[in-house]
Amino acid sequence: MSEITGVREQLQALEAWAFPAIAQAADPEALEQIRIRVLGRKGELTTILRGLGALAPDVRREMGQQANVLKARIEAALEGREQGLRVAVRDALAVREAIDITLPGRPVPRGSLHPLTAIQYEIIEVFQHLGFAVAEGPEVELDYYNFEALNIPKDHPARDMQDTFYVTDDVLLRTHTSPVQIHVMETQPPPVRIVAPGRVYRRDADPTHSPMFHQVEGLLVEQGVSFADLKGTLTVFVNQFFGSGTRVRFRPSFFPFTEPSAEVDIGCVMCQGVGCRVCKGTGYLEILGAGMVDPEVFRAVGYDPEITGFAFGMGVERIAMLRYGIDDIRLFFENDLRFLQQFPAL
Repeated sequence: MSEITGVREQLQALEAWAFPAIAQAADPEALEQIRIRVLGRKGELTTILRGLGALAPDVRREMGQQANVLKARIEAALEGREQGLRVAVRDALAVREAIDITLPGRPVPRGSLHPLTAIQYEIIEVFQHLGFAVAEGPEVELDYYNFEALNIPKDHPARDMQDTFYVTDDVLLRTHTSPVQIHVMETQPPPVRIVAPGRVYRRDADPTHSPMFHQVEGLLVEQGVSFADLKGTLTVFVNQFFGSGTRVRFRPSFFPFTEPSAEVDIGCVMCQGVGCRVCKGTGYLEILGAGMVDPEVFRAVGYDPEITGFAFGMGVERIAMLRYGIDDIRLFFENDLRFLQQFPAL
């Protein structure tokens, strides 16, 4: 009888402690500690059950039944308290994260075009109003279209100016969008009036040059076109883009695919033509190159070399730098929101 009394007292003491403790558990972690203390491998009830093997068979049977009944009750209490705590956690989370639908909505920031994209669209729009269509071509180009058809043979010194990214001996990343002009003229008889925007690539990287940049080139081929037409077209563009009254200057230059050729300058937008560090005291800044198409280019595409036409090309980054007063081209490609958010949404 003393054996039964000792086990019964242990079970009663455990019951007296376990149920209040379970009811008062404040969170799942505390409840888990109670479970381990009672039902774990070294728990109090587990120890009692293991000790029953040393008792007499009739005592072991009676105390085993009582211990198993207590175990089932404790497990049920633990499960019930766990469900209650889960509901309490959920309700607390619902209160903490409740949404007040009467509050005004949060404004969604309005995005904008990248400044280079906006400038390119603006350039194209000016020339579209002058009757030019938009043409595009591949960025991975054949050497023939990028150089030879444009009167730049393999031994021509002008190739050094391009510093080209070659894929193979005959395949390269285009160094300008002029190959688009060749593709168009091969498939379309005169008259031709196009602008060719796109990305181009050269081995060059510093505050004013990037290995990848953007160009917009133009071509007009029609009988009787003269250098005066070229000057008039580009003067209209400058006044439309930079403002009416902007000074324009044409300087003699050289390009293999145009003859005669010229570089086009505008009055310095930084000092208004007075002379500053940016324009090196000249009062002018170069914005593009242009000229009358060389007859050799017309021969390469099967045109009558007696026909006339003009071509021009400008760097979008340079135009954007002049428009916004930016002195480092790398800012356009760093994706710094502090820089990009300065430009108005369109």
